Amino acid sequence: MRRLVMLAAGIAALCATASLTAAAAAQEPDLIFRKSTVWKFLTPDDKLAVYGIDDPVVSGVACHYTVPEKGGVSGMVGVAEEVSDISLACRQVGPIAIKEKFEQGDVVFRQSRSFFFKKMQIVRGCDTKRNVLVYLVYSDKLIDGSPKNSTSTVPIMPWGGNAEVPKCADFLK
Repeated sequence: MRRLVMLAAGIAALCATASLTAAAAAQEPDLIFRKSTVWKFLTPDDKLAVYGIDDPVVSGVACHYTVPEKGGVSGMVGVAEEVSDISLACRQVGPIAIKEKFEQGDVVFRQSRSFFFKKMQIVRGCDTKRNVLVYLVYSDKLIDGSPKNSTSTVPIMPWGGNAEVPKCADFLK
């Protein structure tokens, strides 16, 4: 019975993974740099990798996140389960324009963190009172989720000579 429950849970996870939003699946992160943290003999080192992404719905916002990448044999063949320690920083990098309505907690970016069932997600929300975009990165696992997370905020400010700023509350579904 336990195996049947695990199989059903696995199928549900695969279905959930297959239903990635177009925005979250459309972009590949830009590798900024990697830094070795643990030396491994004859196999790849453990590293910290810094990546950059642009918000697909909000132009003028870029996020950078740092993830640990396992080395060794399991990392080399792509079956290592990566840890949930992920940091995040998002900033306004140009005039902000919100292209479409979004829901609180919409996925901006999603990436698998293990061979099965674990993924990292960056999601977006709007603090309507302060007109601030809020980004959260976390990892989840089908059975045991992780409380490890990181949050970054981007106040929507004028850019250049443009005094008009959108209100994120106007774009919530």
